[in-house]
Amino acid sequence: MFGLGWPEIAVISIVAILIFGPKKIPELGTALGKSLRGFKEEMKTPSEENNQEEEKQ
Repeated sequence: MFGLGWPEIAVISIVAILIFGPKKIPELGTALGKSLRGFKEEMKTPSEENNQEEEKQ
């Protein structure tokens, strides 16, 4: 996974828990998941704004 081994992932996880706290980590994961889902959805279906720009050209 991105050239990271288990020791590196463990260190990153520990630092994240120390910085954000154990209660905030699930909230951050949920927000990141929603953002990625929205981004993927926009990539699949372009918005009306993009369609209007293409029609003007």
